[in-house]
Amino acid sequence: MSSASGDHDRAAFIAANTVVQSPELLPEIRLHLASEDMALWQMSDEDRMAEDLPLPYWAFAWAGGQALARYFLDQPEAVRGKSVLDVGAGSGLEAIAAAMARAEVVLAADTDPFAIAATELNTELNGMVLDTTAQDLVGQSGDWDLVMIGDLFFEQPLSGQLESWLRGLHKAGVEILIGDPQRTFLPRQGLEQLATYAVPTTSALEDSDLRNASVWRMVDY
Repeated sequence: MSSASGDHDRAAFIAANTVVQSPELLPEIRLHLASEDMALWQMSDEDRMAEDLPLPYWAFAWAGGQALARYFLDQPEAVRGKSVLDVGAGSGLEAIAAAMARAEVVLAADTDPFAIAATELNTELNGMVLDTTAQDLVGQSGDWDLVMIGDLFFEQPLSGQLESWLRGLHKAGVEILIGDPQRTFLPRQGLEQLATYAVPTTSALEDSDLRNASVWRMVDY
């Protein structure tokens, strides 16, 4: 496995340790993704610390993100002409799909600098243009028409923080879309189901080879 140490050339590390491929639900989009041997995910904590590498969530097309991206490509009016924020962008999949669907402005945010590098590589790979930031925007406000979250409701306290922030944005008039295969901490109230997709996954990461992931819109309750 190629190293990200030294000058921390994250883009070179990502290119050397991934394979360019399309998620099965999204043949229109190509991404730098982990190979089938899952070597990136199976790195020991010691090896990741030596490389200054957080868990590589950016190297996988998670089910919730695939659902959101598919929804945007199938229903481009959902984002066309809007200012869109993608929180926890990971590979940039949903942000790229929003750009393809002609969102006016797309900002992909992730606190992992490797995710930012992956998003930028994948954006270029698909011939799109969008903005990125490593700033933690959870709890912040901005000039966004739509905020999207793909597959982030998997642990606490993050999930509680996300829900509180998103509820506040919703009350302020921001549209909230969530792609999620009903992870443990997905809110159980105040969500309207817009679409559901059967997403092929890998049993090395999930508990099955297929997850039903939905796109949810936050509503009053």
